[in-house]
Amino acid sequence: MARNRFDIDEELESPFNVAHLKRALVYAGKYKKKIAAGLALSVISIVASLFPPVISKVALDDAIPNGDVRLLLSLGGLMLFSVAVSVFFAQRRSIIMTKVGQDIIYDIRRDLFEHLQRLSFEYYDGRPHGKILVRVVNYINNVSDLMTNGIINFVLETLSVIFIAVFMFFVSWELALVILAGVPLFLAIILVIKNKQRKAWQAVSNKTSNLNAYLHESIVGVKISQIFTREEENAEIFDRLSRSYRKEWMRAVAYSNLVHPTVDNVSALVRGGVYVVGLTLFITTPASLGTVAAMSNYSWRFWQPLLTLSNLMNAFITAVAYLERIFEALDEPVAVKDAPNAVKMPVIDGRVTFDNVTFSYEKGADVLNNLSFEVKAGESVALVGPTGAGKTTIVSLISRFYNLNGGRVLIDGTDISGVTLTSLREQMGIMLQDSFIFSGTVMFNVKYGKRDATDEEAREACRIVGIDDYITSLKDGYDTEIKERGAGLSSGQKQLIAFARTILANPRILVLDEATSSIDAKSERSLQEGINYLLKGRTSFVIAHRLSTVRNCDRIMYVSDGGITEEGAHGELMAKKGDYYRLYTTQSGTVGNAP
Repeated sequence: MARNRFDIDEELESPFNVAHLKRALVYAGKYKKKIAAGLALSVISIVASLFPPVISKVALDDAIPNGDVRLLLSLGGLMLFSVAVSVFFAQRRSIIMTKVGQDIIYDIRRDLFEHLQRLSFEYYDGRPHGKILVRVVNYINNVSDLMTNGIINFVLETLSVIFIAVFMFFVSWELALVILAGVPLFLAIILVIKNKQRKAWQAVSNKTSNLNAYLHESIVGVKISQIFTREEENAEIFDRLSRSYRKEWMRAVAYSNLVHPTVDNVSALVRGGVYVVGLTLFITTPASLGTVAAMSNYSWRFWQPLLTLSNLMNAFITAVAYLERIFEALDEPVAVKDAPNAVKMPVIDGRVTFDNVTFSYEKGADVLNNLSFEVKAGESVALVGPTGAGKTTIVSLISRFYNLNGGRVLIDGTDISGVTLTSLREQMGIMLQDSFIFSGTVMFNVKYGKRDATDEEAREACRIVGIDDYITSLKDGYDTEIKERGAGLSSGQKQLIAFARTILANPRILVLDEATSSIDAKSERSLQEGINYLLKGRTSFVIAHRLSTVRNCDRIMYVSDGGITEEGAHGELMAKKGDYYRLYTTQSGTVGNAP
């Protein structure tokens, strides 16, 4: 699938979609009281900031010409008071809105993470993890400023323009019309820039995602890269992705930087018009010098919020490109979820039935085709066969990690599509070939599947699998901090800890998928006691390429060509001299002498 490539741009709808901003506002609705308080404080701050030009007009027209020192001092005190009020309320509003913005970002990030936790394996199979990670961290960080101040500032700056216009018409309606005459020219230029700018920032979003995906992949695979001396080639790929990102970034910034000069030039043109018209009025009519000075000040103030609004539009355009990605992930349907009428799975006995099961990862390429079989409760079954035949797929479907294309999977006669996922999976135990170990203490990892277990129960599980002596030899014992992905532990030690984790969870159905592949022969012999403990009284499915480890299973199924071509005990299958016989004798080198 092309989308699973770090160098393929993600395809999303490109038109500017106001719905994304409206959806972001839904998150803001939770904090409407605080936002209203911030808005009220801002209105007070804006109105207070508009009195100084009027005060200066009175000073120029009355106090100074008449030599009224008392009035001049009063006007100076009033101006200082208005400035102080404006600054104080603006600061209080900033504190309130910063907290509200961060609360909104927290809500979005929490919802996104919780949604990602529920998405099925299919979603993660089809995307580089770096492209998922960039949504939770980078993209949400990029919309943080928008949610912190952007939306409220958009309202405030709009109110500022309105209030300033009211004050301008109060002082001189003729000069107010001169100032407003520049608005159509400004809007025409901005509309031309906006479309190109939006597309440019969407391209930046794609390149950011690509770069992050490759960086994540390279860090995770750095050991393999060094083994195969791929450092130079990887550096060239990263350089190509970085240059592509830089190119799109510079193009987007170039369009964004056109806005500020546009405002400056139109503002300068309008202010020039104010002086020309104002001086003409001053000569031909009784218009005062204070009026011209006040309107010049208001002209400057009028274009400042317009500049801020144009910059906010830049931020909106950029943020919407990121919001598209965030909401695209939030809107990703949870393919595997509880049915509306799902019931709790009763305590499992362990009878597993596949009834004409058909499944494919990609449309038109069935991995399993009308597969039917039944496993009795407590029976141990080995799944063997060529790589890619569908062995892991079968056990994944038992835990309902994927939806079926057709047929049913039943446990104790109950269709698992009709039970809650939690009640099903908490009774399943799955040991994978790649045993994932989380950052945290050894005890945390052992208890990961059963958080209410006691420390002694966890230690007993470790003793059963033979890892207790190693853990207690560590400096901090079970409180030893494990590094990310179990760095510092051998593959065998990680698998033994994972075994202990599975034993502690006490599953009703057990799956061992190449679970001993990283354990040496000596450790495996000592681990056999733990495996026998796990298998006792449980239905179990064992996938192993080393066929010597599955000889004692109650039944062996040979998986091939979308189904099961042979099944039976080891001796029965060897006597048939079919697929299993050929695989076993080839692996053991005992052709003609096979037991």
